Amino acid sequence: MRSCVIKLFPKVPNFALSGFCQLSLSSSMPGKRPAAEKEPKSSPAPKQKKASEDAKASPAAKKNKTVTDWAGMDLSSEAKTGEGKAWNLKLSSWNVDGLRACCVKGGADYLTHELPDVLCLQETKVKEEKLPEEMKDLADYPHCYWLAAEKDGYSSVGLLSKTEPLSVQFGFKEEGEEHNREGRMITAEFDTFYLVTTYVPNAGRGLVTLDKRLDWDPRLREHVKALDKVKPVIICGDMNVAHKEIDLKNPKSNKKNAGFTQEERDGFTELLEAGFEDSFRHFYPEKKDAFTFWTYMMGCRAKNVGWRLDYFLVSSRLLPKVADSLVRDQVFGSDHCPITLLLEKPE
Repeated sequence: MRSCVIKLFPKVPNFALSGFCQLSLSSSMPGKRPAAEKEPKSSPAPKQKKASEDAKASPAAKKNKTVTDWAGMDLSSEAKTGEGKAWNLKLSSWNVDGLRACCVKGGADYLTHELPDVLCLQETKVKEEKLPEEMKDLADYPHCYWLAAEKDGYSSVGLLSKTEPLSVQFGFKEEGEEHNREGRMITAEFDTFYLVTTYVPNAGRGLVTLDKRLDWDPRLREHVKALDKVKPVIICGDMNVAHKEIDLKNPKSNKKNAGFTQEERDGFTELLEAGFEDSFRHFYPEKKDAFTFWTYMMGCRAKNVGWRLDYFLVSSRLLPKVADSLVRDQVFGSDHCPITLLLEKPE
């Protein structure tokens, strides 16, 4: 087993992820509401009716599901590639919103049911020495790579593979130190393709870190363009942007919120124009309400008020090898759900 390189970086600046779901009007920008933030004051309450009358008039609010029904789920697929061939490579990606918390909720069971050849994880928020027991010494995944932020409990990514990559790179090679010390990207070279998993910076509540995000986008684009000159590239992870209006529940009310600003959307468009394809929209160009993130608040997941923030992007020349791109929205354990790419291994 190849040992994991854990890099220690200078102190990471505070980075507030923000937003919450407003069910009556909008689903605002993705992220976690700071614990100290107070709930907005409500209007004065009307005079209360009798309890019996209230019970009849007010249906119970929907609650977010937290347990995955593995027995009732079929993760198999007979999809064929564009060339009519069976797929033989499965890649999965999941923003786990804290690997230890996700495992407490049964998230580790996803590995044994999905059985991907490679699993990429984002927002693990854990250093290797503090991994949960469920993620240690995995017999089926002897090649595990973890890149942790210097700040404990923040950001961080991981890559678990059945086969050993030819090489593994942590972060950007040149410059990009601010991003590198936050543990945001692993690049694994396999024999016929590169796999890049990333947790893209969030623009923040009030767009306070939009500049950092706009510094990230061209760096990622140049990184994968350079790789694509050598081998086809597969990019996966939490890209922290809903690219089109179809990719979030309430686009009109979120155009000035993190994850749906024109700058972020343009950056994603430029990435695609550099020679990459959004695999999900390739197969499902008009599919609505296909989301991968829901805030925990106000029953947003139960009501499917969400955002599509997680992607598998592939080099355009790989499209004929891709069989399907799937959103596993019935898998629970995080405020994101896993996504899976099925393809014929490139030659």
